[in-house]
Amino acid sequence: MKSVRERMDMLAAYREVGTYRGAAEICGVTAKTVKRAVIDAQRPTKERSRNFDSVGELVADRVAKTQGRISAKRLLPTARTAGYTGSARNFRRLVAAAKAKWRAGQHRGRRPGVWAPGDVLAIDWGQIGQLQVFCAVLAWSRWRFVCFADNQRAETTLACLASCFEAAGGVPKTVLSDRMSCLTGPAVAGLAVPTPDYVRFATHYGFRPDFCEGADPESKGLVENLVGYAKTDLMIPEVLTATDLVTANAKAVVWRDEVNGQVHSEICAIPTERLIEEVQLLAGLPSLRARTGKLVVRKVDRLSCVRFGSARYSVPTCHIGRQVEVRVRDGAVQIVFLGEILAEHAVVPPGEASVNDDHYGGPRPTPARAVRPRTAQEKAFCAIGPIAEAFIKGAASSGITALAGDLKDLNTLHAAHGTEVITAALERAVVFGRFRAADVRAIIAAGAGVPRPTPPGGALIVDLPAVATRPLADYAIGERA
Repeated sequence: MKSVRERMDMLAAYREVGTYRGAAEICGVTAKTVKRAVIDAQRPTKERSRNFDSVGELVADRVAKTQGRISAKRLLPTARTAGYTGSARNFRRLVAAAKAKWRAGQHRGRRPGVWAPGDVLAIDWGQIGQLQVFCAVLAWSRWRFVCFADNQRAETTLACLASCFEAAGGVPKTVLSDRMSCLTGPAVAGLAVPTPDYVRFATHYGFRPDFCEGADPESKGLVENLVGYAKTDLMIPEVLTATDLVTANAKAVVWRDEVNGQVHSEICAIPTERLIEEVQLLAGLPSLRARTGKLVVRKVDRLSCVRFGSARYSVPTCHIGRQVEVRVRDGAVQIVFLGEILAEHAVVPPGEASVNDDHYGGPRPTPARAVRPRTAQEKAFCAIGPIAEAFIKGAASSGITALAGDLKDLNTLHAAHGTEVITAALERAVVFGRFRAADVRAIIAAGAGVPRPTPPGGALIVDLPAVATRPLADYAIGERA
């Protein structure tokens, strides 16, 4: 029996010379052998039947109904019921072939994106644990923007988008996103309907909101890639958490400056340099940032503070009694009046107070308790001067409970010796911590000749006279003979 290669050689020789005998001489066989090989090759072949032919239509129908998602494992029991008796491996081949045939007819015919400068900004959210990452890419320059938050609410998304516009230096014509629930309402006839807040935001900045088709992430793959890149290159290596958004966003600024300053593999250019060209075609930023989210208004109380989250935050005292707006952003509380940020504080726990000394004209003064004389004896003693008040405060801090009774004796000493003597005695009593009337009387009796210890003074600096100097050579030992 001839091998496949020998039969192919005979067929090739027959096509070349056109006769059985000539082909037989070339191949070294008989003419009958060549004739038999040629006739066998021209005989129509029958398609071999397979054991899964009986369920082919069933599989094709189920694959089309499930849009190519059903697995062979799930479909095998149904095929067994329909009479399939073959192996599971053969059936998996049948299902794989049916899926490939279905997908070939369902391809959308994608084409590469062609971007114009200043045209499209693609945005998306990513998440690792509680930390959320907002990503945006300018399609033409591939300039990338990343910032972090602890939620994906509408006000947070719009605030991140506003920060992106400010960082880029302008507003593109279109903002492309997927069908985020925070930016869209229920779809109508397959079309995404933006929320009223998003429409007002887009009108304020002057861009057109656009949305991808449902379950079609490929239409904004450039920002999908950025989300994965930010996770693997920033969030995981830096071990960022949602409890410290200020640090996370500071590292995000450093990271995005680094990646935007490197050559992009897709465009073979540096995104920062291309942004300089693209920003000329971006629309200008409005004079004020759009207000997003729920408006929180508080009244500045008499302590020049506003209460938010059961905590107090100070503002300048000139705003007492005014209605101000309170915002929370990146773990900080901002207090705004007519678009101007009056104060910014870190978030503090309930019951605490965040106070800026500059809002009150300087550091908090040391608490002072004024002396307020009421009785005749107290008024007469305090009339001596400030030293009398210092004497009373010192006695009170030393726990002299008999001070009220001593005031009469002290006033008598004042009347007997005069203001100058009693003042000097009180000064010495305050210095040495002697706060009884008998102590003051003893000081007066001692007179002015007692020593007055004083604290050590500064260093004594004396100008010394100049002395002639001699060179070291004068002290050298002479050479020995």
